[in-house]
Parts: sequence; C-alpha cells; structure tokens
Amino acid sequence: MKKGINQWCYPAGTPLDSVLEWTREAGFSSIELNVGHSGDVGLTLDTTPEEAKEICKQIQTAGLEIDSLSTALLWETPLSAKDESVQEAGKQVVKKMLGLAHTLKASTVLVVPGVVTQDVPYDQCYKRSLSALKELAPLAEQLNVSIGIENVWNRFLLSPLEMVAYIDGVASTHVGAYFDVGNVLQFGYPEQWISILGKRILKVHVKDFKTSIGNMTGFTNLLSGDVAWVSVMKELKRIGYTGELTAELTPYAHDPAALAFDTARHMDVLLEIGKEKQYK
Repeated sequence: MKKGINQWCYPAGTPLDSVLEWTREAGFSSIELNVGHSGDVGLTLDTTPEEAKEICKQIQTAGLEIDSLSTALLWETPLSAKDESVQEAGKQVVKKMLGLAHTLKASTVLVVPGVVTQDVPYDQCYKRSLSALKELAPLAEQLNVSIGIENVWNRFLLSPLEMVAYIDGVASTHVGAYFDVGNVLQFGYPEQWISILGKRILKVHVKDFKTSIGNMTGFTNLLSGDVAWVSVMKELKRIGYTGELTAELTPYAHDPAALAFDTARHMDVLLEIGKEKQYK
C-alpha cells in the first residue's frame, strides 16, 4: 500500500507548490487533489486540459504520483437533488472530474452519491443518484476512469450490504467504493465493511474517530481515536488492496506543514501493522 495525502490536509489557499513540496518532504508518494470553484488553488471547474497537464508536470517534478481526485462540490449540487437543474449541475461536476482525471492519468474520482434531507427522502435519494450514476458510467468506461462512491455522513448507504447492492446496481466495471475508514465508526466497524465490500474497494481514505465524542468534532488524527487499525489493516491485506491509503484530516491552525509530517509517521505505523508477517 502507498502513503497518500489529500490536499485538504493543508489550509485553504496554500499554494500548490508548497502542497507538493511538503507532501514530498514528509515522505508521501501520492497527492490527492480536490476539484473546487473558480479561484481555488489547483484544479477547478474551469481548469483546461492544458492547465491540467501543467499541474501533472508539477506533480511529477515534485517526485509524486496522483491517482485520485476528490471534491466537496457535490454537497452543493447533489445528484439526488429534487431540482433537476441541480442534479444536472452535479452530473457536470462528475463529468469534469472524469475528464481531469483522464488528463492526469488518475484512475479514480471520489463521488458523494447523494444526500438524504427532510426534502429528499431516502428512497428518492437512492433512485435519483443511482439513475445519475448509470448515466455517468459510460463516460467513466470510455475514459477508463473509475467512479468511487464514498461512504460519508450523508444519512445514506448506512450499511455495507446496502452499499454492495447499490454499487452492483449501477452494473459498471468502472464504479466501485471509495472507502473512508473513519466515517464508518459512528455506526459500524470499518473492518466489517472492508470484508463485505471486498474487491469493490477502489481507494481508501484514512482518519481516526473518537466514539466518545460521537459528532463531527470526534474526527481526529490517525492512532488517536477508536479505529481498530490492526483489524482494518488485516482486512485490507486479506482483500488484496495495494492502492493508496490517503489521509484526509483537518489542517493544523499553526505550522501548515506539520500535519503532513505527523501523519506520515502515523501511516508508517499502519503500514508496518499491515505487513503480512504480523498475521503469521
């Protein structure tokens, strides 16, 4: 498995050169960039293929890889929205991400599939988002970029069995799971999700969570929460996962580079746990 870090681990507005420099110096092998609004640092909805190629060169020059993209934009324009124009805007976000990933030669884009709200019932969220993904899957297949459905705090896909059925319902070789270890702990056990999702897992986000807090402020640095990391790493090893473990954590208020160095050391511990000799 590889050590990766998400751009969100650095304060908003951090120059891309600094993001890449600190990521390399901390000992990561890959960076996950986020697609944002116009004016954001890095990739945006306005980024042209030529600009994406230049960013790819920056990443390579820094001695790093990029194999996935993420975004927060689908919280604003969910595929499950009641308003069809909002749904369409969400589809355009995914299409843009797929195009950028193809240019960057990244294998996967992270997609929040939908959001259950008082105005968007669970069954409608399921129906609308599934329909949108079926529509988007052919483009993913054409560009040879996979869509990774993330388990997030969106009141949706609350069990691994349901997530399996949902992913299989899209019926595409290029749709799978972007599994977030820390996001599960409030209502389940990540090692069980990994076992059940199995080969459907395309990418993995890592962060920790304190169940005693039990809300958004419960998310914490690796090894500081209640994730059973030995069990998690054992299951990832068992299903044959060899991709990135990408840290997605809240930036430090001071010394923006420090989180990367701390997290890299924590991830060394996880990777040591994940070595096969631990289970013989």
